[in-house]
This record gives sequence, structure tokens and C-alpha cells, in this order.
Amino acid sequence: MDWGGPSFVVLLVAISTVGWLVNNWIRAKHGYSLENEWGGMTDPTDSDETKRLREQNQQLRDVMERMEDRMVVLERIVTDKGYTVAEEIEALRDRPARSTTDNGVPLNMSKREEV
Repeated sequence: MDWGGPSFVVLLVAISTVGWLVNNWIRAKHGYSLENEWGGMTDPTDSDETKRLREQNQQLRDVMERMEDRMVVLERIVTDKGYTVAEEIEALRDRPARSTTDNGVPLNMSKREEV
């Protein structure tokens, strides 16, 4: 093979082009931005599936935030030293029928045991 002939140059250009195509194919397959002919990067366009997945992801994040808020409230109830869950249940049992002026659950705090 003649290293200075045109066939060697054509072979180098072909190998470089195939390598560039394979590189871009792999990048596109995995969602990375693509390299154009001049070395700049172009962002892939969002497909309908990508948009749908982004919306679903945002909805799941919103649900997760609401669950975290509820979890904080439940942790506060369980770890609050002011009264216990058992006292709340007993107060619900002892409560008379609900009236229209009732604003909450009365707790008998005078019977509370110190922990």
C-alpha cells in the first residue's frame, strides 16, 4: 500500500466519517446532544414521548412533595410529648354526639401522665 497515494487519504476520510456517524448514533440513542460537522453541539429535539415523560415526572414529584408534607405532620403527631395518640382515641370515645358548634376534639389534659 502506498502511504502517500490518494487511496490512503480516501481510507482515512472514510474511517473518520464512519467513526463520526457511530459516535453520533450512540449519543442520539442515549439522549446526549449531537455533534455537528463543525464540532459544535446541537440539542436533540424533544419527542412526544419525552414530553409525556417529563409531564409524568413532574406530576410524580408533586405527589411526592404532598406525601412528604403529610409525613412531617404524622411524625410530629407521633413524636409530640404534649399528648399521646391513646389519649386522643379515649377523648373521641368519651365525646358526646357531634353538635354543630363543636370545633374539635376535647382532650382531657388533666389526666395526662408525665413521661
